[in-house]
Amino acid sequence: MRLKPDQIAAALKKGLAPVYFISGDEPLQLGEMADAVRATARAAGYDTREVLVADAGFSWHQLTESAGSLSIFADKKIIDLRLPTGTPGTEGAKALVAYCERVPEDTLLLITAAKTASASLKSRWFQALDKAGCIVQVWPLDGQDLLRWLQQRMERRGLKAETAGIKILASRIEGNLLAAAQEIEKLYVLYGTGDISQQQIFDVVADSSRFDVFKLMDSVLSGRVGRILKILSGLQAEGVAAPVVLWALTRDARVLIKIKQALSAGQNRALVFKNNQIWAQRQQLVGDALNRLGEPDLCNILVLSAKADRQIKGRQQGDPWETLLAVCLMFAIPRQLMGS
Repeated sequence: MRLKPDQIAAALKKGLAPVYFISGDEPLQLGEMADAVRATARAAGYDTREVLVADAGFSWHQLTESAGSLSIFADKKIIDLRLPTGTPGTEGAKALVAYCERVPEDTLLLITAAKTASASLKSRWFQALDKAGCIVQVWPLDGQDLLRWLQQRMERRGLKAETAGIKILASRIEGNLLAAAQEIEKLYVLYGTGDISQQQIFDVVADSSRFDVFKLMDSVLSGRVGRILKILSGLQAEGVAAPVVLWALTRDARVLIKIKQALSAGQNRALVFKNNQIWAQRQQLVGDALNRLGEPDLCNILVLSAKADRQIKGRQQGDPWETLLAVCLMFAIPRQLMGS
């Protein structure tokens, strides 16, 4: 059964299919739809989850073994299969057809894949998945589809905006939904729930400033102290709100903690990065930060960030921008600061 991306939520409320195939080159939609399937499955008692990544060294016998194995408690199980290339290849095609011909009980197969070539749509493996479960293909959004998605995303955060304001946001993010989600989060941090004016959207997302928060975070993750000082002072001079800077710092600190814990548990590095939406252009920066920072460093960053939050809210004396600078420097040179 073929579903459009905006139909999957309603379909999940009606019940779970045994197989889901979600593919596309828009990472935010892809990840969030897969999360929705996993959440619905967990609520239905699928407590065991096995992740398989069909990369260059993958053996498709693992899918057969996973489908045939039961835990000691015979739990319902999710097989979370990733297809980075968007196609399973010859052996994978045979394995998927065989799986769909005899779908195991109490097992849900969730396949997330890169964009699937049009030639694959007529293949036997694709038709088998279509017959056994649900297929959702994700496409980049533009025009009215993008405006509608932005409006719905804002409403989920309790924000309301007129069409003119949403068009400003659409022109700023240029179809990048991950960037859009971050901008909407910034609006929520600054203004809370309720009506958002066109001017408020323009003030937050207008592409007119020399430095922005995301450039700051790139410098923070790479440990470039001189650039941190320059960008942070530029943000302050341009009137960027301190809560937005604090939000970006604490968000990345928490993501780094999650990644460190997953890697310590023996999870695949590429998979951990993908699960935490660390795409190719930021992987080197995040890798540098992971090598430089220990989990205690990151916890200390969150503690100091809480101080900045109290200062911003007037609950503690001190200049929040000075504290934000200290937080940035803890990312860059944590051990020196801790020892001073």
